[in-house]
Amino acid sequence: MNTARIVVLTIALIAGGVAAYLASGIGDKPPPTEAITLQTVDVLVAKSDIGLGQTVTAEAVQWQTWPAATASNSFIRRNDRPDATTQVAGSIARAPFIAGEPIREPKLVKANGSGFMAAILPAGMRAVSTEISPETGAGGFILPNDRVDVILSKREKNPDRGGSADIVNSEVILSNVRVLAIDQAPKEKDGQTSVVGKTVTLELKPEQAETLARARQSGTMSLALRSIADVNATETGSEDQLAKRGETIKVVRYGVSSPTTIQK
Repeated sequence: MNTARIVVLTIALIAGGVAAYLASGIGDKPPPTEAITLQTVDVLVAKSDIGLGQTVTAEAVQWQTWPAATASNSFIRRNDRPDATTQVAGSIARAPFIAGEPIREPKLVKANGSGFMAAILPAGMRAVSTEISPETGAGGFILPNDRVDVILSKREKNPDRGGSADIVNSEVILSNVRVLAIDQAPKEKDGQTSVVGKTVTLELKPEQAETLARARQSGTMSLALRSIADVNATETGSEDQLAKRGETIKVVRYGVSSPTTIQK
């Protein structure tokens, strides 16, 4: 009888211990795992947006930790080029960079290197220079990457009235063209109040370059600055003029306005 009681008590104690162990949740814990270390590398990236033709400064780039497995060979790595921030300073962006984008050499060109203008010029376009003055260049407020209209003005004798004042005929020969440089020196627009130059370089199609070359021999050309909202406007030529022949426009010279009739 005593032996049976001992066996029952032993079984009860074992069952209670198992129940307490399960209730404590110790058995639900997963086995410990080893920590996985991710390999990283420092990559040179744009600290802020860098526009087309903008000068890259040492302050415009920074080192950023990047997963080594996803870092392309074209990226600039700190362990390979620790002085890259100063090496790329002074380069010109031949394509835009967005903030956080890795800096790549194919998208940069040295400003003092040969072929800079050819590097930033889109395929099929031409860079054509022409003389301007403060009066014909919007008072110096036209800067690289602005869009302009090219206006040709010709002074002709009045065939109807002998001895009367000459007639000034004006027409838009090129519309919505991009300014590449002023006086052969591309400058950033931010922080610049004006650039009064003597030569402007325009981005033109081959047929537009021919139109500009003919116009330089026949009259005076002026640049009309366009709104930034017109960047995506369709380019037009002399066949789509803003002022049609036979209409009266207002010509402003040295602050004095006078009506002028475009002759048919």
